[in-house]
Amino acid sequence: MERKFGPTDDQLRQQIQEADAETLLEWSDRILTAETPEAVFH
Repeated sequence: MERKFGPTDDQLRQQIQEADAETLLEWSDRILTAETPEAVFH
């Protein structure tokens, strides 16, 4: 996230740390084409 979109806030960082493996895989696919951080998580 930070490499693509810059620094993240604490809430977003916590959401990432608490996610399960399946969710992290889904987000990692989305980040490749997302234009905003919000697009990764929704």
